[in-house]
Amino acid sequence: MVDLAVIGAGPAGITAAIYALRAGLSVAVCEKNVYGGQTSIIENIENYPGIEKISGFDFAEILFNQAKNFGAKFIFDEVNKVDLKSEIKKISFKNREPLETKTVVIANGLKRRLLGCKGEKEFAGRGVSYCATCDGAFFKDKKVAVVGGGNTALEDALYLANICSEVTLIVRKDHFRAENFLVNTVKNKENINICFESRIEEIIGDKKVEKIRVASQDSPETKDIDGVFIAIGYEPDNEIYRGQIEMTESGYFVADESCKTSAEGVYVAGDCRIKPFRQIATAVSDGAVAGSNASSFVISGSVK
Repeated sequence: MVDLAVIGAGPAGITAAIYALRAGLSVAVCEKNVYGGQTSIIENIENYPGIEKISGFDFAEILFNQAKNFGAKFIFDEVNKVDLKSEIKKISFKNREPLETKTVVIANGLKRRLLGCKGEKEFAGRGVSYCATCDGAFFKDKKVAVVGGGNTALEDALYLANICSEVTLIVRKDHFRAENFLVNTVKNKENINICFESRIEEIIGDKKVEKIRVASQDSPETKDIDGVFIAIGYEPDNEIYRGQIEMTESGYFVADESCKTSAEGVYVAGDCRIKPFRQIATAVSDGAVAGSNASSFVISGSVK
């Protein structure tokens, strides 16, 4: 048994672990993928206070090593069941024995939102991607499309424009939802073509992506394309907790700035909870609060 189990090894989760470790708690961090969460696939981070510029991978590596050096135990496996109602909580995994813990911080972030068009699932990994920095190199000197109008989509388009011969940016609305700096940079990039008020109706191909059918205000158009990068945002992945923690209808945890949930001894941190602004800085803030409050819960003797 450990004092604290943190579910999710992104900035929020690792920060929670660091604060709890410094308070003297034993901590296990559970992560089904790679440490760093979405941060690890960002090409460059330029808006984190005190760090002028750093790659997402390097930032994630620093967080991981810091927590590990403080004594965090990392468990790389998928959490598939939880018992949060008992005084001693139980975390069950896909491939290993359950873990008992006195308190829990859930910091599992968000999952990528799917486009939902015909051909998306069929060509996933065969021309359809959700990570430009992971898969961009496979499309060197080729034509690709990026779907989305927010920061992530524009960052992806700019990254791919340095690798691919042509990038078509498909935006559902008539405007971007990104920072002005990114918008201006995209507009000035010669090999990025912007299609506003457009959406992909179908992704077409044989063994891999070959074309996309785009619907716009004018008329449907088929474009020759080698890859489609989908960056239309994220959604919560919290269904295994429903019924044990209060959640919104759309699946976000209900918790204020204290990061306390409706379940005693359970805290949430980062993008998985209701909040007006989701950034690395706000995730780290949540992690510090959740880790500190979880420590106080254990130290105060709330768990016998």
